Amino acid sequence: MKTPVFIGSCTAIITPYTESGIDYARLKRNLDFQYENGTSAVVVCGTTGENATLSSDEHYELVRFVVKETAGRMKVIAGIGSNNTLKALQNAENAKAVGADAALMVTPYYNKSTQKGMIEHFFYVADRVEIPLIVYNVPSRTAIGLTAESYQVLSQHPNINGVKEASGDLSLIVKTRSLCGGDLSIWSGNDDNTIALMALGAKGVISVVSNLIPAVVTKLCSLCIENNFAGAVELYRRYAALFSTLFIETNPIPIKAAMKLMDLDSGLLRLPLTEISDEHLATLRSVMRDAGMNV
Repeated sequence: MKTPVFIGSCTAIITPYTESGIDYARLKRNLDFQYENGTSAVVVCGTTGENATLSSDEHYELVRFVVKETAGRMKVIAGIGSNNTLKALQNAENAKAVGADAALMVTPYYNKSTQKGMIEHFFYVADRVEIPLIVYNVPSRTAIGLTAESYQVLSQHPNINGVKEASGDLSLIVKTRSLCGGDLSIWSGNDDNTIALMALGAKGVISVVSNLIPAVVTKLCSLCIENNFAGAVELYRRYAALFSTLFIETNPIPIKAAMKLMDLDSGLLRLPLTEISDEHLATLRSVMRDAGMNV
């Protein structure tokens, strides 16, 4: 049985871009905010961090900076995913070199590889870098998804620690749990699936919403860990509309807009992402007010 990289709430941290680069002072404030509100881990250079628009130098420096600034207070997971296996390997080597606790590696988008190709993609990196790997399954973005049988194969590798599951397929989770047991930890990759997946044995969530309300997501996970699912459902109901509305446009457009409404430092988006529409911003503001936020 493998020890999970983290238990509870992990924030897929946004990257506060400027016109000319990255605002590291803002990023530090956001990391401190996460720690102060009980977050167990952060993912840097993930989807929410707009990893696809980072240069190689920016990727390296972001991971190095987050490791340095967290100073062991939270686990640091570096997003290393690419549809280029050699680039993913290089990102993994860099993450290991600067002290990241684990790496998050998405299925190879665009290439549309077979199950065999995906397994070999992950094994290629896991064989060469001694860092715990978390596989990321998000078919809505990549157009491909892993099967429970593929998870079973992946789970046998000592460096593959678990999976961020964002397929929304509960049947897949049940079958994966049956086939893999304690050899593969599961984390919810969708905020609105957290309770359901933790009821099925998931260790927590890699969350977008926790950029905005980390204490709420921390509490939600804690209630699930305590098997107080009635309490978790009651807490979730207070924020259900917000959880949904934060995906009214492509992530991370709405979460960055919501953070700005709360005077949190979120910075700019990078093309091809653009600012939230006026109509959706008005909806978001209304839902945040209904959730008791002063916006």
